[in-house]
Amino acid sequence: MTGTQAPTAATQAATAGTQAATAGTQAATAGTQAPTASQAATTGTVVDRFLHAIERATIPACQVWGEDAVLDATVPNWRMQLAGPEAIRREYARWFADPGHFHELRRYPIDGGEVVDYTLSWQENGVPHAAHHMHLLKVRDDLIVADTVLCGGRWPASLLAEMEAADA
Repeated sequence: MTGTQAPTAATQAATAGTQAATAGTQAATAGTQAPTASQAATTGTVVDRFLHAIERATIPACQVWGEDAVLDATVPNWRMQLAGPEAIRREYARWFADPGHFHELRRYPIDGGEVVDYTLSWQENGVPHAAHHMHLLKVRDDLIVADTVLCGGRWPASLLAEMEAADA
């Protein structure tokens, strides 16, 4: 591929992935009826509301963290630990600033919380991006009190194209 073809291939891959998001999300729920986005935002679990805020880029208004909540985030070449809902909201508002679409969304209930694994794609300044995250969420009184997240980084179209070529 030439340099001008790579973004086009990545854009096509991101578009195809976006079109498959609904089917992937439905498959990941193992046959259960997933709530609509508006239902999840108001009637779902705290994890549903968190995922809705990620996908819709509404983290600044998201009220899902307990007063004693902690975030332990491992990102490429860095690890950060934050405490309190305002600090977590401020950080995640940077991470999830643009509306996106979940791909490969997998949810695993655990005692006292849930593990959520997904790939998220979005457009940033007209450029397709994607990221892979896994959250270990601890929940108490319908609020997130601990979030251990592993992030593989932010992948712009050019890097998505490189990864696609490497997998071929």
